[in-house]
Amino acid sequence: MARSDGAARAARAAPAALRPDRQADGRAGPGSRGGRLRSAGLAASRGVVLAFLSLAGSLTLFIITVVSLALLLTGVGFLTTPWVLHAVRTHADQRRVLAGDWAGTRLLAPYRPLPRTRGGVTGHIECCLLMLKDPATWRDLIWLIVDATVGFALALLPPALITYGVEGWVVLCGLWRAVAGDYWYGFVHVENVGDAVQCALLGTLLLLLALNAGQHLVKAHFQVARAFLSPTREALLAQRVERLYETRHDAVGTSAAELRRIERDLHDGAQARLVAMGMSLGTIEALVEHDPAKAKQLIAQARESSAEALTELRDLVRGIHPPVLAERGLGDAAKALALRMRVPVEVDIDLPGRFDEPVETAAYFATSEILTNAAKHAEADRIWLDIGHTYDAGGMLRITVTDDGKGGADLTKGSGIAGIERRLGQFDGVLALTSPPGGPTMVTMEIPGLPVSW
Repeated sequence: MARSDGAARAARAAPAALRPDRQADGRAGPGSRGGRLRSAGLAASRGVVLAFLSLAGSLTLFIITVVSLALLLTGVGFLTTPWVLHAVRTHADQRRVLAGDWAGTRLLAPYRPLPRTRGGVTGHIECCLLMLKDPATWRDLIWLIVDATVGFALALLPPALITYGVEGWVVLCGLWRAVAGDYWYGFVHVENVGDAVQCALLGTLLLLLALNAGQHLVKAHFQVARAFLSPTREALLAQRVERLYETRHDAVGTSAAELRRIERDLHDGAQARLVAMGMSLGTIEALVEHDPAKAKQLIAQARESSAEALTELRDLVRGIHPPVLAERGLGDAAKALALRMRVPVEVDIDLPGRFDEPVETAAYFATSEILTNAAKHAEADRIWLDIGHTYDAGGMLRITVTDDGKGGADLTKGSGIAGIERRLGQFDGVLALTSPPGGPTMVTMEIPGLPVSW
């Protein structure tokens, strides 16, 4: 889906460090020679960090875990193992975060949720047994030893290639005189200047390899981790069943709350006005012959009450299902929604047709709440709304709301965003939020679906 001009301007307002198409200092991107040098240097520095985490972290935790499991035979392990396994999971979660940040590899946590247990020794034993029954615990244990060997080797290669390549040129620059006859550089026995030239050539090859393969080696490190740290098919199915159960429960709760709201609005609003109007008509009937002036006054009041009751009923119906949404679809309903906002909203809609009514309804109310939040909390001067459809993953309705406000929005705070996530979750939809301090804020919502009419 192409971003609108308004959304593009919002992206240009973002800090340079957040824009992937250009370096923060204005230099060329990773496709240029300078970009490749920076990429190789970045891969080498990340390789050093990963090598340290693999050897010092994974190997140490593997040894401690094995010792703690052995102590289960004495009973002491039931007290120490939960703490050790929590440390292992924290270490694995850190690697999952780095996989997403450094290699763009998303690794979901496969652990079963731990229920609240009693405190004391009994609680430790229950927690220990629950964690030991989780298959992800044993996959973490296998990953620790794999990470300390294969993962360590892959992480160490990028900095080793650069270091060893530079060493070849150091030999040519004069080191060969001091070490002649007693030094091997790879397969080259350094004895004279000709051997030193061979060292420089071999070093050049290693540097070229580091320049072109460094980032790929870092990604290979995370691919090895992915084989053990990502959920298995069975775990994904179990999580899917759990999510369906939660979304069904949320759907039932939301429906019940909506019915209570409608009942309350009818009772306190339109129903009360209609009852008052009925009483006024009864009074008018008694006064129409004896006090026509007073009857006319009451008739005017009854007319005002009927108009107000009709307005309240229309607002209530619009809150249940806006007429423009039912008649003209999500695109026109979103345009009408944007016109009612107090902050200017630029709209770019590219939809191939109508979608299922529940999908359109969920998308409409989610968009309405996001726009309201942007206007109310973000202190934005302008908002951009993009709605489109892609055929990725079998068809996806994608909605993006961008504002130039103060940013700093957090998915974990407040119930509004959580409510939108629950509403989208009923349709397997997802919500992603990007809101650095200072802005801009971008909310992207995706709902699986294909048009039902064109």
